[in-house]
Amino acid sequence: MGGTIDGLEYASENDEPKNRKSLIPGLLKTAGITSDYSIEEVCFKDSRFIDGDDLELLLDKCKKCHEQKIVITHGTMTMTETAKFLGERKLPKTIVLTGSMILGDKKNSDAPVNLSAAFKAVQMLPPNVYIAMNGKIFLWNNVRKNTRAGRFETLKE
Repeated sequence: MGGTIDGLEYASENDEPKNRKSLIPGLLKTAGITSDYSIEEVCFKDSRFIDGDDLELLLDKCKKCHEQKIVITHGTMTMTETAKFLGERKLPKTIVLTGSMILGDKKNSDAPVNLSAAFKAVQMLPPNVYIAMNGKIFLWNNVRKNTRAGRFETLKE
């Protein structure tokens, strides 16, 4: 979907992103992920700019793909909203969204760790929608982004 994990960076809010090529293939390699996978770009946007049409397209692709286990890379600003959108549709698949708080092409990025966690989670969890961030796995309806603390956290224990 794009976002910080894909290195999307803007000079200003009205500009096009500086990076137009996905970082995900390289990040998967850096994370040491050797599972069989295919990559499909749904949209390449900062998550603040994802709209209803983008969500419907993502839902359609999730429904139509033959795979039962799906990892979605996504910007963190609206990741919880996308997880909720998919979770409410109750697809019979295991879907894990992940992203990064630091640009995916920066040396200290959390992108490889989060990708690795998402790939582990998608293999082990039952069908539902989850978010893998900050070394934790969250269910779609029990997570929020704490912008001040720079992390995702559980809504209720």
